[in-house]
Amino acid sequence: MDLFEAIKERHSYRLGFKETPIPEEDLRKIVQAGLDAPSGCNAQTTRIVIVNDPEKVKSISELSIHNREAMKQAKAYILVCLEKKPTHKYKNMSFQVEDSAAAVENMLLAITALGYGSVWIDGWLRTNNHAEEIAKFINLPKHMQLRIILPIGIPTETAQRKEKMSFDERCCFNNYTL
Repeated sequence: MDLFEAIKERHSYRLGFKETPIPEEDLRKIVQAGLDAPSGCNAQTTRIVIVNDPEKVKSISELSIHNREAMKQAKAYILVCLEKKPTHKYKNMSFQVEDSAAAVENMLLAITALGYGSVWIDGWLRTNNHAEEIAKFINLPKHMQLRIILPIGIPTETAQRKEKMSFDERCCFNNYTL
């Protein structure tokens, strides 16, 4: 799939997945796209755990009381982890949140280009100790936090991509005129 087509087709897929497992080669391609994302000061702060062991996937899906079928039926998860207290800083600023966001967007585009579906799960992880519960399954060290999870699978349904606002509603040249 062409890059601009993948950008146009990418959407948050929250529905169910087929029973087909995701080949490790595809998971590596997806995550490599994330690792190839830009990183502030080239610090490369984003850490990623791929969960594809069927038992661990099942444990996370059972633990997940998230109301989205994508979380319950995922065939693999990509877990994005960050340091709780960033060690790499530039002028007392950390860019690890921005780094991870760039990595996740690249991975979402790769997921789309390969014909899979996913949804960026973030806020839910920060409620009711969900991130901490899942972190136990992957032996995440105490100085790290699970920040984003991408459930992955082959979509069972064609989901409608929500319409985006027009270019002119969101963009202007040279001066803010919106």
